[in-house]
Amino acid sequence: QLQLVESGGGLVNPGGSARLSCAATGFTLDDYAINWFRQAPGKEREGIACISSSGQITHTTGSVKGRFTASRDDAKSLAYLQMNNLKSEDTGVYYCGLERVRPGSHYCSGHGGNVAYWGKGTQVTVSS
Repeated sequence: QLQLVESGGGLVNPGGSARLSCAATGFTLDDYAINWFRQAPGKEREGIACISSSGQITHTTGSVKGRFTASRDDAKSLAYLQMNNLKSEDTGVYYCGLERVRPGSHYCSGHGGNVAYWGKGTQVTVSS
């Protein structure tokens, strides 16, 4: 059964850190780039980070640049989003999504329209 499950969310103090995990079941993970998205309250879902199939290319966008880092461990079928110096505006539901690519490619789009499989999301709340 194909499944993506995010975990690691919760309540975090401003300035704190958290690491989200995305567990992939039933996938050959190197067939996919991994994208991370966030949906803040009252806003549309936005792409914030991605990592290529090769693991050598990562992108972050907008306000998370320099604070968030995407990584992956294909042997464990896991992807991670390390989030540092969290701010109240980082509050939202975080999703991982798989984008089908050539295995080993150095590409990820960060666009939801390219995602073939989605997780159900994990809530991150940044508040004191």
